Order: sequence, then C-alpha cells, then structure tokens
Amino acid sequence: MWIPVELLWAYIAAITLLTLTPGVDTLLVMRNTGRGGFGDGAVTSFGICCGLFIHATLSALGISILLVETAWAFTAVKWAGACYLIWLGIMSLRKALARQQPDNTAQMAAPTPQSARVSRLASFREGVLSNLLNPKTALFYMALLPQFIDPAGPALAQSMFLAGLHFVLAMIWQCAVAALVLKSREFAVGQGVRRALNGLTGGLFMAIGVKLGLE
Repeated sequence: MWIPVELLWAYIAAITLLTLTPGVDTLLVMRNTGRGGFGDGAVTSFGICCGLFIHATLSALGISILLVETAWAFTAVKWAGACYLIWLGIMSLRKALARQQPDNTAQMAAPTPQSARVSRLASFREGVLSNLLNPKTALFYMALLPQFIDPAGPALAQSMFLAGLHFVLAMIWQCAVAALVLKSREFAVGQGVRRALNGLTGGLFMAIGVKLGLE
C-alpha cells in the first residue's frame, strides 16, 4: 500500500462529507426512485458512481488539468452539464404538468419485462451523464486526489483505489436515500403529491443548471 494510513483516513473523511452533501446526484437518485422504485434509484446510483472511475483516470493521466486550463474545453463541458440538468428539469416538469390519470396500482406493481429493462438502462445512462457532465466533479478530483497520492507509487492504481472507496461510500449513501424515498411513498401515495414532488425536483434541476451555466 503506497498511501499512508493517516492520509487514507483523511481522504475517507473528505469524501464522506462530500457524499453526504446534497447535490445533483442525490436529486437524480430521489427522482428516479420515485419514478421506478428502489431498483431504478440503485441503478442510477451505480451509473453515477461508475463515472467516478472515469474522473479518477482522467485526473491520474493529467487530462483533467488540461481540460480545466483550456478555457474553451472547460466552458463546453460546463454548458453541456448545464443543458443536461435543464433537460432533466424539463422532463420532471412535464410529468408534473401532465394530465392527471386515474391511479392503477395493479398496473404499476407489475411492469412488463421490456419496460423494466429499458428503464434500468435509461437510469444507468442518466447517472453516468450526470456525473461526467458535472465540471465540479472533475475539479474536485483534480484538486483532491493528488493530495493523497504517493508520487513514488503508480498514480493510476492509487487513483482507482481512492475512487473505489468513493464508489462504495456513495453507493451506500445513495441507496439509503433511495430506500428512504421508497418508504416515504407509503405515506404520500396521492397523485397530487407525486406531481408536486416532480414539479419541485424539476424546478431544482433547472435552477442548478442555470446556476452552473452562469458561473
């Protein structure tokens, strides 16, 4: 092990605080859990966490530094992320404003295998894109990971190990969030409440996207 134990504990403390801080990832997991249940939220979390390894690889190879120091490239990623968040917000708002349909618990409880498969693929894709198109994640990995890497050891292996720790912590936390959202649905099964939550989530996605684009 190249990373000193004291540095490892400091890293764990830092990423724990980062993981527990509410942000776009938490909102996306909550939204998708409300859309398709715990499996939908867990797959979304898995996609988000898989993106961490890509950021860690880019950081170790120095591409993240090049991206941040190249103004046009960083701006392009920032606007791509902002547009993606705004698109997610629009999709949520469309659900909130959609014409009210009568509840059909039996239909909702037994989705077809094809629709479930497509839903999982869409959730994974949304999670990965949400992570990769967030320039703040790239900045975090560029600034943080080098502080915990021993120059005498292989940078890529150490970066992947640290990203793996982040992966485990983030998966545990986001799956716990998904479980809490699922539990809360037992007390908020009304369609009006679901539409209000979709509207709130959509508004937050759009606000974050606009803020990111204007920064």
